[in-house]
Amino acid sequence: MAYPLFIARRYLRARQKEGFISLISLIAVLGTTVGVAALTFALAMMNGFENTVKIRIINTTAHVSVFDVFGDGIEEYETVESTILEQPHVLAAAPFIYFKAAISSAVENDGVVVRGIVPDKEKLVTQAAASVIHGTFDLERDSMGVRRMMLGMTLAERLDVDLGDEVVLVSLRGQELTSSPKVMKFVVGGIFETGMYEYDANLTYIALADAQDLFFLRGRVTGIQVMTDDWEKADEVATQLDEALGPPYFATDWKRMHKNLFSWMQLEKYALFLALCLIVAVAAFNIVSMLIMIVIDKRKDIAILKAMGAPTNGITRIFMIKGMIIGALGTLTGSAVGLLLCWLQDTFNFIPLPPEIYFINSLPVDVRPEDVLLVCAVSLVVSFLATIYPARRASRLYPVEVFRLE
Repeated sequence: MAYPLFIARRYLRARQKEGFISLISLIAVLGTTVGVAALTFALAMMNGFENTVKIRIINTTAHVSVFDVFGDGIEEYETVESTILEQPHVLAAAPFIYFKAAISSAVENDGVVVRGIVPDKEKLVTQAAASVIHGTFDLERDSMGVRRMMLGMTLAERLDVDLGDEVVLVSLRGQELTSSPKVMKFVVGGIFETGMYEYDANLTYIALADAQDLFFLRGRVTGIQVMTDDWEKADEVATQLDEALGPPYFATDWKRMHKNLFSWMQLEKYALFLALCLIVAVAAFNIVSMLIMIVIDKRKDIAILKAMGAPTNGITRIFMIKGMIIGALGTLTGSAVGLLLCWLQDTFNFIPLPPEIYFINSLPVDVRPEDVLLVCAVSLVVSFLATIYPARRASRLYPVEVFRLE
C-alpha cells in the first residue's frame, strides 16, 4: 500500500483528543450525503413530472394537429384527411372542432372548452376513450333524440351533475351583439378523468355534427388530429405535412403546442439543480475546514515525513486522498439514500400534490442513470476542489520552522 493512502486512512481514525476533528469529518460526510440525496431525488422528481405531463397530454391530444392559417376552419376536410393519411409515419387522422362556450346545469354555470369529435375516429388518435370512468364513449343521440356529451370529472363535480343529468351549452360565436345566443341541450352520457386538472376541469366532448351546428361552422372543422408511429418524432411529421398540404394549411406538433409548459419545466429543473448544488458546496467547506484543522494538528508529523525525505507531492496526496475519501463516502451514501427515497415515492406515493397547481395528484419520479452519474461526478469534483488548498498548505510546511516552534 502506498504511504499517502496508508497515512490518510490512519488520519481518519481519530484518537480521543482528536474527537472534534472526527466530528467535523462526520459533518462533512453527512453534508455531502444530504446534498447528493437531495439532488438525486430532485432530478428524478423533475424527470417524472415532465414524463407524466407528456404522457397525459399525448393521451388527450394528438401527436400533430393541422389547422387553417386564416382560422376560419377547414373546408372539405375529408379531402385534407385523405392527403394526410397518405403520408409516411401517419397512422390515423380525425377531424375536430375546438371552441369555448358557457355551460349551465340545474345548480351551477361555468365556462368550458368544447371539443366536437367523431368518437370512432377519435379512438384512433387519442386515448380519450380509455379515460372514461363513468358511462360510455358514445355521443350518439339517445332514443328520445337528446344529444349526448361527456364531461371531465372535476367539471362534473363543480356543476353537480351525474350520468343522465341535463346541461345546456351556450355559444356566442357568429352572433351579433343584439341577437340571442345559440343554445343546445345535452344529457351527460359519460364522465372522464385524464389526471390533468386543466382537462378534467374545463373540457367537454360533443358530437362533431352538434359542434358544427352550435358554432355555425356549416360543414367545416377547426382542424385535423394526426396519430404518428413515434410521438417523439412528431415535429418531423409536422414538417412533412406542411410540405405535403401547403397553404393555407399548417401543422403543429404537441411539443410546439405546449412549448411554454415544457420550457418552464426545463428551466425549473436547471434552477433546482443549481440551488441544491449549494448543499454540496457547504459540505465542501466542511471538508476544507476539517483538512485545515488536521494540517494544523499534524504539522509535527508532516515535518517528520518531510525530514525523512517525503516529497512535496506525497504530502499533498495524503490530504487530497483523505478529503476524497470523505467526499466519496458522502457521495455513495447520498446516492443510496436518494435512490431509496425515489423507490419509496414510486411505491407508496407518500408525497401528494395539489392537482389544481401541478396538473397531477401525486409526485412522480423517474430515475435516470445519467442523472445519478452527473450528481456523483459533481459531488466528487467539488470534493476534490475542496482538498486543493489544505493539501497545498500542508506541502509547504518547512520542517525547520516546525521543529523550532515545538
